Amino acid sequence: MTKPVIGFIGLGLMGGNMVENLQKRGYQLNVMDLNKDAVATCVARGANTVASAKELAEASDIVMLCLTTSAVVEKIVYGDDGILAGIKEGAVLVDFGTSIPSSTRKIGADLAAKGAGMIDAPLGRTPAHAKDGLLNIMAAGDMDTFNKVKPVLDEQGENVFHLGALGAGHTTKLINNFMGMTTVCAMSQAFAVAELAGVDRAQLFDIMSAGPSNSPFMKFCKNYAVDGVSDLGFSIANANKDLGYFLKMVEDLGTQSKIAEGSSANLQAAFDAGLGNGNVPEIFDYFVKLAK
Repeated sequence: MTKPVIGFIGLGLMGGNMVENLQKRGYQLNVMDLNKDAVATCVARGANTVASAKELAEASDIVMLCLTTSAVVEKIVYGDDGILAGIKEGAVLVDFGTSIPSSTRKIGADLAAKGAGMIDAPLGRTPAHAKDGLLNIMAAGDMDTFNKVKPVLDEQGENVFHLGALGAGHTTKLINNFMGMTTVCAMSQAFAVAELAGVDRAQLFDIMSAGPSNSPFMKFCKNYAVDGVSDLGFSIANANKDLGYFLKMVEDLGTQSKIAEGSSANLQAAFDAGLGNGNVPEIFDYFVKLAK
């Protein structure tokens, strides 16, 4: 059976490794990114380069995005030379990024008007997993569209979940990141308060990890706050963006989250203090210097 032609926009650490995995598995790729070196690397393995998102969509059966923000996704979709202008009837757009669910549903409706489908499919795990096709993929969208792209998703993810109607993937990812980043903020401040109070941080970890508070996130926080090793691999800037999206989502739902507001305020303050490029457990440095 002929493999679908895939257009891929966004060749950062995650996206670039996802493309390499697909190329190793025999897919033909059309690629696009502002980073010319990243594009050249894919082209050297046999990918085609394009001049615009419209041209990429015209030449692809499945268009995949691995971009940074909803604003960037909307620009790529709705620009004069964007995906919506070129996508073929029967084609599918897959958004692997972390986006605002209301934006995702709007794009999906506009694609449907042109006879194209959409799946939101945010990712779990790391770029190393992407290279080996071992990601966790939280996909959502109507079943016919999902089944159309599932064979490709199965080659990109070890675990591919279908979570319901379009937008449910992005909703689940934002809830997941709200939980995770709030946990990291709380545990990092726990280590900072211990430092300020003269309590041994390593002993604090031994005590907390012997009880129900123990978790992989606690170990990431301990690795930085106690051992000086920053190994979570998710930046304060990205966490700050995702908490902002979570707050927008709960606002759209007609509710509120004081907990998320607190986590978001701390992440924003750490970002404003110049720590945005650091991994999230490095917020310990912000907390340990925080004055009343």
